[in-house]
Amino acid sequence: MVTKPRKSQVMKPATAAEKLDVYLPATPREFQEGMVSREELDELQRNPPQWLADLRRDGPHPRNVVAARLRVSNSGLARAGITEALTTAQIAALAADPPEWLLRERETFAQTRREEQRLRERRADGDRAHRTASR
Repeated sequence: MVTKPRKSQVMKPATAAEKLDVYLPATPREFQEGMVSREELDELQRNPPQWLADLRRDGPHPRNVVAARLRVSNSGLARAGITEALTTAQIAALAADPPEWLLRERETFAQTRREEQRLRERRADGDRAHRTASR
């Protein structure tokens, strides 16, 4: 039996930009207008071209990257009215002199993380107890 060569999986530019953690409108036009194969994405990750290295270093950064760098949630950014992409310099300026909303959102984010960890540990303890009891 003759097998057909596998067709390369392709993705939309928005999906590729998300996987690369870059802000799509800041990417080159060719990237925005074409489909990206899985192989091309892997190559971009292994050997980023200059435009990708510059975007990752200087921005503008997508929402998830801004939130991670500021140590807040995406929802926290929204509550603060931060809807646009921010550059590395803008993020650094916020971090250097944090406004009240940033301090508040960082604490909310930290509390949420602690609660999630507590629940994970509680579930793990319950699972261990269940396994022990069923022996």
